[in-house]
Amino acid sequence: MFCPKVLFVAGVLGIVPVLYAQDVEPQADSASPTPFIADPTQAEKPVLRAKPVATATPDLSFPKTPMAPAKPGESSPQEPVQESQGSGVARAMPASAQEILTRLQIFLDQRSFGPGKIDGRWGEFTAKALLRYQIANGQEPTGQIDTDMQKKIEAIFPIYTTYTVTADDLARVDSSLPYKPAEQAKKKAMPYRSLSEFIGERFHSDPAFIMKLNKEVKVDSLKPGAVVRVPNVPPFRLEDFKELGSLPVKKELRQRVVKIDTRYRMLDIYEGDKLLSSYPITPGSTKLPAPIGTWRIVGIATMPWFRWDEAMLNHGERSENYYNLPPGPRNPVGIAWIGLNKIGIGIHGTNSPDTIGRAGSHGCIRLANWDAARVIDQVTDGMTVKIY
Repeated sequence: MFCPKVLFVAGVLGIVPVLYAQDVEPQADSASPTPFIADPTQAEKPVLRAKPVATATPDLSFPKTPMAPAKPGESSPQEPVQESQGSGVARAMPASAQEILTRLQIFLDQRSFGPGKIDGRWGEFTAKALLRYQIANGQEPTGQIDTDMQKKIEAIFPIYTTYTVTADDLARVDSSLPYKPAEQAKKKAMPYRSLSEFIGERFHSDPAFIMKLNKEVKVDSLKPGAVVRVPNVPPFRLEDFKELGSLPVKKELRQRVVKIDTRYRMLDIYEGDKLLSSYPITPGSTKLPAPIGTWRIVGIATMPWFRWDEAMLNHGERSENYYNLPPGPRNPVGIAWIGLNKIGIGIHGTNSPDTIGRAGSHGCIRLANWDAARVIDQVTDGMTVKIY
């Protein structure tokens, strides 16, 4: 089991307390206020003759059209018109492609079957999330919209809602945030670089989609009090996440199992045989593949720091030339770290949601921050994690 043990690491920011996993029962009554440094340089080096299992070749296949063919005696699902009818149209028929697919993405996202970033487009992770939802609900797993599903997504109303920009929102944006780790290490936090990034992540969306929905204004130049149109999903509230090194244990969740399919690039949470939720991921890379096997969660931290070591990230070798990067949504591990009993390996957020399922990770499992926020509510210390 797990208990945080404090170890002090000297970095360019001074003495920083770090938590490492130990096999002792954690305290369940309160969260630890100790900041946590995600340190992938602690990853175990492979034994010379024990070559690590390479990251699986991704399965990029999915149905090329979102609409399922009609079954015998059944009328075909409404085919979308490709011309956009404008983001303000809520129930126009025949529906635009953007409207149908945005409804579908919102429907899946609201039920914790993450379609990736909401953008009103048909793609790999929307199809995979739909297929996972169908499996969870005892339906034929086609990954396409049949007549029954079309009726369900037509009930998503409104498709869009509004959000009022606040002064606190603007305080979470720093357009001058540097890109070089040496300069980032001098900062107190790693906030968003633009308001469109903030709004996009808050509503699980591509910033470009937010701009498209609000093309009459310059989103990145908005002031407090401005109102924008956004997808109707539960907002990811960054302000609810504090710098905590260890979250309380939820013993009632320990029988759940996290299954990570490195080929399909999805993370599934099961309770018995029941699929509860599913999210797109990036699982490791060619140089540092995700560790295949059965593991256990040994600690969950929010708003972690990150030890950036170029030698480790590029060559798998720890060096003393490193930087401790402060917490925030643009920290390399995002807003959460779920540590496994494989040293240096965890499930975590990201500073670049656009790259989920595409760019590689350094042996870990990356999620979009809004999905990482939901996963930490559904898992706890002691749970089994199967990576295959």
